[in-house]
Amino acid sequence: MSIPFITAPEAADFVKNGDNVGLSGFTASGTPKVVTTAIADKATAEHAKGNPFKINLFTGASTNDYTDGALARADALNFRTPYQSCPDLRKSMNSGRTHYADAHLSELAQKLRYGFFGKINVCIIEAQDVTEDGEIVLGTGVGNVPTFAMMAEKIIIELNSTIHPKIRGMHDVYMPLDPPYRREIPVYKPSDRIGSEVLKVDPKKIVGIVRTDNPGHVAPFSPLDETTMQIGANVCHFLASELKAGRLPKEFLPLQSGVGNVANAVLSGLAADATIPAFTMYTEVVQDSVLKLMEQGKCTFASTCSLSLSDDGLHEFFGNIDFFRDKVLIRPGEISNNPEIVRRLGIISMNTALEADIFGNVNSTHVLGTKMMNGIGGSGDFTRNAYVSIFSCPSITKGGLISNIVPMVSHLDHSEHSVAVLITDQGIADLRGKDPLQRAETIIE
Repeated sequence: MSIPFITAPEAADFVKNGDNVGLSGFTASGTPKVVTTAIADKATAEHAKGNPFKINLFTGASTNDYTDGALARADALNFRTPYQSCPDLRKSMNSGRTHYADAHLSELAQKLRYGFFGKINVCIIEAQDVTEDGEIVLGTGVGNVPTFAMMAEKIIIELNSTIHPKIRGMHDVYMPLDPPYRREIPVYKPSDRIGSEVLKVDPKKIVGIVRTDNPGHVAPFSPLDETTMQIGANVCHFLASELKAGRLPKEFLPLQSGVGNVANAVLSGLAADATIPAFTMYTEVVQDSVLKLMEQGKCTFASTCSLSLSDDGLHEFFGNIDFFRDKVLIRPGEISNNPEIVRRLGIISMNTALEADIFGNVNSTHVLGTKMMNGIGGSGDFTRNAYVSIFSCPSITKGGLISNIVPMVSHLDHSEHSVAVLITDQGIADLRGKDPLQRAETIIE
């Protein structure tokens, strides 16, 4: 069969009011850009005619302004899950115009297959290549697209010419069986390949291919400041002391790192610390700082769900792709964040808190307990199952007007039972083996 080439507005015509739509990608990486914008334009046109038009959107994680931003501004989102980071969508959610179900990222794919959310009507996939028999070379993020594509009635391919052809071979597409037939997932070190380098779909479901040369846009994180650099130094000091005490094996353990300035500061600090040996990563995102760690020989391999790189970082990655090809595997979110693998590999998890209380509970989602910021993301997948779980945040924000260490968190995402270590620019609070009073004393100290 021959798959037709269509325009973005023609692709948008396949999406109907009330449809469940699944997207490839994880963060802005691998997420469609032109078809989603066309869907937003369709929603605006339908609303102008007095017609209802809203979709239910399922993704791997956050997306980009071409998706969450455009659709939120067009009031085209009825329901959204599992994670977002877009200011316009945040306003829509917190005002009640969009229903948002915050969820652990590792769980959405299997919940969809279990039937908890109904069927997927349309799946939109950013790809580097697609063949007539339905073999798709994905872009820089995978997310939940294997499940979306399997379940979808219709598939639209967004073929992006800005993705380097040599990305083929860097994906590891694997979908576990569902209970009662599920077996162990055979990842015993981050570099173990268990799946396919391409996503295989039924070609009869592909209704069209939309060509684009839109590379997207991801701004770099703000430069490191004194506070974030001090947090990074404190994390490195903690890890080095754990090595010296023998509580970490001399070979070290794989790292997981969240997204943002604090995470970048921690990774930058690891590069400069000679006491920390070369390490691997089993994580959900690879940021610009990881590329530098690889170039320095500090990070030898990274298993991830996406290459969440700035424009400059993506240019560096594609420009030096022969160097990075054997150092990165890009997997689906239910594998990159899988609790069984996290526990078995002994991951050191490093995530960011909005606020923490003096008993070790962490709020990572709600400002003042009521306004959703982004969501829990993958932090719970890793925190609850880590060899040692670390949360970091500045001790104060808003120029010292707000303390991020509070008597009791206003919203609880990670309980004291999961949080092992709390680190700010002020110091390190090791909470392991302490009762509530001792934890409070340690954090206050």
